[in-house]
Amino acid sequence: MAGVYVDTSALGRVVLAEPDAEAIRDVLARYDAWWSSAILIVELRRLGRREDLEPAVERVLAQVSLLDVDRASLERASHLGPVEVRSLDAIHLDAALVLARGGEIAAVVTYDRQLQAGCSPHGLAVEAPIAQ
Repeated sequence: MAGVYVDTSALGRVVLAEPDAEAIRDVLARYDAWWSSAILIVELRRLGRREDLEPAVERVLAQVSLLDVDRASLERASHLGPVEVRSLDAIHLDAALVLARGGEIAAVVTYDRQLQAGCSPHGLAVEAPIAQ
């Protein structure tokens, strides 16, 4: 199966061992590769530092392929709709769209409601598994 885009709202739950962590791992295991924007490095490491979980963060980051953030990606993200999507979510959305157009991903795993809403108009499938 193709890869999947995963953002900090999902991987943060895994790092924090929240109730949905196992369901998230199960979904991620169905995909050949995990992708994210390079901003994941900052977002996830900041979480790890706040929660004293830096080794767990590094184990998760080692499993994710990262799409670089450059001037062109920032320009695209600044123009993406819908306008309600926040700045960092727009960067994630742009990265997911680039990867989807290249056939690298089949879905986005996120719990962020604005990112979820941003995926819909662009035809990106969203997964947000919950604990059973």
